[in-house]
Amino acid sequence: MRERVRRVIESKRFQQLIIVVILVNAATLGVETSPQAIARYGVALHVVDHVALYVFVAELLAKIYVYRLRFLRDPWNVFDAIIIGFSFLPTAGGLSVLRALRVLRALRLISVVPSLRRVVSALLTAVPGMTSIVVLLGLVLYVAAVMGTRLYGTASPRYFGDLPTSLFTLFQVMTGDGWSEITRELMVTHPSAWVFFVVFVLICTFVVLNLFIAVVVSAMEEEHRGEQTPDQTVLAEVMALRAEIQSLRETLLDRVSS
Repeated sequence: MRERVRRVIESKRFQQLIIVVILVNAATLGVETSPQAIARYGVALHVVDHVALYVFVAELLAKIYVYRLRFLRDPWNVFDAIIIGFSFLPTAGGLSVLRALRVLRALRLISVVPSLRRVVSALLTAVPGMTSIVVLLGLVLYVAAVMGTRLYGTASPRYFGDLPTSLFTLFQVMTGDGWSEITRELMVTHPSAWVFFVVFVLICTFVVLNLFIAVVVSAMEEEHRGEQTPDQTVLAEVMALRAEIQSLRETLLDRVSS
């Protein structure tokens, strides 16, 4: 019985069914944000939401039945259990805001679709490498904020009046949001202010942020190579078996001819 259930939940059609249920449930949760839709189709949306939840719970119980303790060894199974658990949190009274957490069910698509799992796994693998880059970026922001406060605090207290304000302003500049307006305002009293901002943008945007991309891309390549390694191993074994079979054929032919 357990083996039969395992074949069902691991089949491609079952996985496709779960993907369809996740997408439909995510769509209904989005529709529920419209008061007009709630007024007209509230009951139907409520039914679809509950049916989707029952399907997810049934899938989770089936996996626990099949894998038993191995269920907890797979981080994606634990992730699914946490997401589904949010749906059973109390939503009455002061905790009604937790009802919005139902939309987290859409994140189950990550654990179901293999390509999305690879991307998330690569991002998690890249986290240790990102730590040093975050520290470097924070150091650059801090040094630039101190310099900006001392240089432009008097001329533009709205943007550089104190250290926290300067940090927020430079973070805004780093994202490319309205940095030219800030620079032009300062250039009225400090014509050379553009040098400070151009150097800061070059360092943050074209150097530090690109390091993030490089680390993530490197992690994704390693993840991809790790998945390809078993296939290459199997291919090498098949080639070796073919060579052995060919050698046996030649030996048999030699014996028959002699």
